[in-house]
Amino acid sequence: MHRISIQAALFALVLLVISAPSFGQVNISVTFGPPALPVYEQPQCPGDGYIWTPGYWAWSADDGDYYWVPGTWVLAPEVGYLWTPPYWGWTDGAYVFHAGYWGPHVGFYGGIDYGFGYFGNGFEGGRWDHDHFFYNRSVTNVNVVNVHNVYNERVVRNTTVNRVSYNGGQGGIEARPTHEQEVAEHERHLPPAAAQVKQRDDARGNRELRASANHGKPPIAATDRAGDFTGHEAVPAREAGAPYHPPANRERPEPRSESSGHPNTVVHPNDVQPRERPAAPNTGNPKLDKKYQQQQGKLQQKQAQENQKLQQRQEKEHQQLAKQNANEAKKQQTEERHQQETQHLQQRHEQQQERLQQRQAPRKKETPPK
Repeated sequence: MHRISIQAALFALVLLVISAPSFGQVNISVTFGPPALPVYEQPQCPGDGYIWTPGYWAWSADDGDYYWVPGTWVLAPEVGYLWTPPYWGWTDGAYVFHAGYWGPHVGFYGGIDYGFGYFGNGFEGGRWDHDHFFYNRSVTNVNVVNVHNVYNERVVRNTTVNRVSYNGGQGGIEARPTHEQEVAEHERHLPPAAAQVKQRDDARGNRELRASANHGKPPIAATDRAGDFTGHEAVPAREAGAPYHPPANRERPEPRSESSGHPNTVVHPNDVQPRERPAAPNTGNPKLDKKYQQQQGKLQQKQAQENQKLQQRQEKEHQQLAKQNANEAKKQQTEERHQQETQHLQQRHEQQQERLQQRQAPRKKETPPK
């Protein structure tokens, strides 16, 4: 009788993490801090609609090492959306990673000065005007021949420029969220785009981007397009932000908690790993158990049909793009939308499963008052 109740409680806990209002939740914690931010130039913006996403240090639990994810230009997933960069923060005796996200406003990113408009508070590199993004040429590398939506606005930086890459702890940035940033934290958010996921995954597989190999000076610091590590616009770091001296006996910690129950590489329904069917219930009521199993079977059949329907529609859109000889920007926008559709469908399916399990959980009988 208690087994179903415990399963339902655990599932609800997972769902709470998945359906939180932001994609900036904790991913992993490490006992020593990341290297300083390297010094590098920003590649030229490839075209209208691209927004700069600064480079950052990520963590590879497999190697027990930090690795550099090069900064890059990415198409915004929706008109009016801006990027809040990820950051490392000192929490409960460890450096904790907070993932970045897209939203209507830029939220808190640890007060980290990533440069190129991300000077620790908000974003000064550009702004949306209706359905067009305008670039501030004073802090971003934009060629007016290719990009016409520009303006010049001088930015006064009131903080001391440094290359520290984490918030709090010894030597960290001492910044706290403003009221506006706290409000932005609870707005509707979108996860990193498919192009950003590719940039991160490619960086993780590149041994030269490991901090232990480049000592804080990555040979690829930024790219004009995600995943283009060998192109002409791939920019190396000029110098490390500071000497990097990691501890000799580095740990390989496991993730503390996941920001999402879905791998970020999931783009289409066919990429989703099949969910294991819950164990057959044993509440002591055979009729109730049989009814639950029937409902479970119907739910899985319905969800499989919805997955298939979405997969077919997305494949049809791929075929249309091929017929139209669509450019890379159009293809990337479509893939990013497909990723969002698939993740939203997964979340809805998990909510349905959780509600079914909650209905099956036996209710405690109330003890009548004496």
